[in-house]
Amino acid sequence: QVHPVESGGGLVQAGGSLSLSCAAPGRTIGSYTVAWFRQAPGKEREFVSAIRMTGNTYYADSVAGRFTTSRDHAKSTVYLQMNALKPEDTAVYYCAADPGQNFYYADVDKYLYWGQGTQVTVSS
Repeated sequence: QVHPVESGGGLVQAGGSLSLSCAAPGRTIGSYTVAWFRQAPGKEREFVSAIRMTGNTYYADSVAGRFTTSRDHAKSTVYLQMNALKPEDTAVYYCAADPGQNFYYADVDKYLYWGQGTQVTVSS
């Protein structure tokens, strides 16, 4: 089992940057598919980005070119660097992990382990 713990959310002005972390202390998070999802008030949870065990990364069209997912094996942590933030990026951001490698990475129902979420608010 892995218990992801997110951190790094906060309030930022439009155009600014934030970095989120997803830590799994004591676990080899590199052996999991790890994804970021977000959920805005009144909306469904949506895919943001994912990183496979191979290191391959995937992004939603809405964040491609602005967000970057990376991984630090030694710290068993996955990061989400968010640049050029927009008010529409405001949401609770969740880290999700699953030991599988062959499922569709953007499918919210495929992930077994979830963090508690961290709030990101972008002001205009």
